[in-house]
Amino acid sequence: MRRQPTLAEEVLWQHLRGNQTGLRFRRQHVIDRYIADFICLPAKLIIEVDRCYHSEPEQTAYDEGRTFDLATLGYTVLRFANEEVLHQTASVLARIRQHLP
Repeated sequence: MRRQPTLAEEVLWQHLRGNQTGLRFRRQHVIDRYIADFICLPAKLIIEVDRCYHSEPEQTAYDEGRTFDLATLGYTVLRFANEEVLHQTASVLARIRQHLP
């Protein structure tokens, strides 16, 4: 996914990279048995950009379990739909900043 991110992931990365938020973000970072789309290690904040299949019941259940596991490890997980990142970028960035120290 790092070599072929979705358009939404690429748009978000352009806003997160290079300490633009004041903290460093990484993309496609391994945590336990998961790979986070984006992570800010100092803030213990994970950002996931979800494609449309994430609304299917089986995938939703998997995502909830994944979020629970990551929360158990001390992380906060924020999820955004592709369309939200593409069409409401400012709102997405504002929500991310609310979770940064």
